[in-house]
Amino acid sequence: MGCSEREKQESPSHTNLPHQIDVLYSADEIDHRNVPPMGNFFNLSHDRIEGVSWYANDRIQGLLTEAHVGKADSFQSEEASAGSQRGGTQHHPFWPLQRNDVIGLFLTAVGLMIAAGGGIGGGGILVPIFILVMGFSPKYAIPLSNVTILGGSIMNMVMNVPKRHPSADRPLVDWDLILIMEPLTIGGALAGSFLNKILPEWLLVICLVILLTYTAQSTLKKGLRVYQKESQAMAQASRPQSKQLKDLAAAEKNYEDDEEKTLLLSPDEYENPQDNIAKADLQAILDEERGTPWVKVRLLIFCFLVVLVLNIFKGGGSFSSPLGVECGSFAFWFLTSMVFAWVVCISLYVRADLIKMYYLKAKIGYKYAKGDIEWNEWATIKYPCVCFFAGFFAGMFGVGGGIVKGPLMLEMGVDPQVAAASSACMILFTSFTATTSFYIFDLLIYDYAVWLFIIGFLFTSVGQYGLSYLMKRYNRNSYIIFSIGAVVGLSALLMGLQSIISLFSGPGSGGKAGGAICDAAE
Repeated sequence: MGCSEREKQESPSHTNLPHQIDVLYSADEIDHRNVPPMGNFFNLSHDRIEGVSWYANDRIQGLLTEAHVGKADSFQSEEASAGSQRGGTQHHPFWPLQRNDVIGLFLTAVGLMIAAGGGIGGGGILVPIFILVMGFSPKYAIPLSNVTILGGSIMNMVMNVPKRHPSADRPLVDWDLILIMEPLTIGGALAGSFLNKILPEWLLVICLVILLTYTAQSTLKKGLRVYQKESQAMAQASRPQSKQLKDLAAAEKNYEDDEEKTLLLSPDEYENPQDNIAKADLQAILDEERGTPWVKVRLLIFCFLVVLVLNIFKGGGSFSSPLGVECGSFAFWFLTSMVFAWVVCISLYVRADLIKMYYLKAKIGYKYAKGDIEWNEWATIKYPCVCFFAGFFAGMFGVGGGIVKGPLMLEMGVDPQVAAASSACMILFTSFTATTSFYIFDLLIYDYAVWLFIIGFLFTSVGQYGLSYLMKRYNRNSYIIFSIGAVVGLSALLMGLQSIISLFSGPGSGGKAGGAICDAAE
């Protein structure tokens, strides 16, 4: 039952066909089609071979189709995996840079340089740039803004920590001010974020623009007043020398009178033991103030770590709790109340310590520097409460706390340099906490995050050096106030514009109509 040479040429390869059959058919399929065992395969007739060959070809085509589909599915799976590694978004990668990325990064650098001197981060500028220019959704623009600000705040700390107070022998950063302001600011931000979920978007937009516009206006007015005072001081310093000599003679006369009065004191008054104790206490306080108070720094770090852990445990909205706590459950509200209780306890502890120090300073005749706050009973209640409402508005409108606390410290009478350095320090803690949360919840687009962190670090240093040069050259602290006012004003403009566009471009052109606290973020 052999085949002719012509039949062999027209038929499929005899040597490869057994392997194809063995691969393409299972044992059940071979039995079902009455195909003989492989040992008797070459006894098949020509017609039988043609039939099997046709079926094999059909199966091969099917496998090729499946392979093509599988490859496409695999590609989509890899693409999805890459998207997951980039925070779950399908936004295009950082490299190669698109035109809108170049424009956005340039505007980011400019915004960072303006914000650097005021120490207020610049989130109100960065978020609209990332949304309107670079095309990110708010869900990813806000985490990227935090990463950028984190890079800038690290540079601010590197540059501010060695600096000294302009009129006292102590660090420029006021750690007492930070400790009394920051805990209740956190509590206020948490309460405000709940209201942000409930209120309709149109109302939030209106309130945000009003608040930032008023803040920018008042800050710029204060900057103008300080600028005018500086100009008057410069004018007095450049008066004719004869007038200065008269003033010097009058000062010497007053000094001689004081010296004569001093000589009238009895020896007993010179040897008063209480005065010696007061001098020793005063010297101890001055010595302690010369260095960084690491006990207070550790307390602040501990405060933030506890808040971070509690927030992660409770989850909420689109963020699932690692403990399985459901948003709105008893456990959720219990952990939320624990955050409030924790920051209030820290605030009360710091308040008691500051009041104790206030009375000690009053007893020993401590002289406060210009811009220092005397932390008496009233001040330790008034300013923390104001900080709570500042944090409340920051959380309600989704803006960084620095944009509110910077102008607030200026209104409290804090020296502009101290206000900028202390605000930058607070932003370091808040941005680190927020960035850690965004990392845990996989909301960071990592290729953009790395470069934006570097950009924040570098261009904040450029802005810091530039402003420091101008301040030394022209001897004006008002430039810091203008920097803060400019950032707040730009934030009012850009965030208002971005909110209005979002309001009228969404489905139904009505924006978010309000919702529940536990609604997932879109």
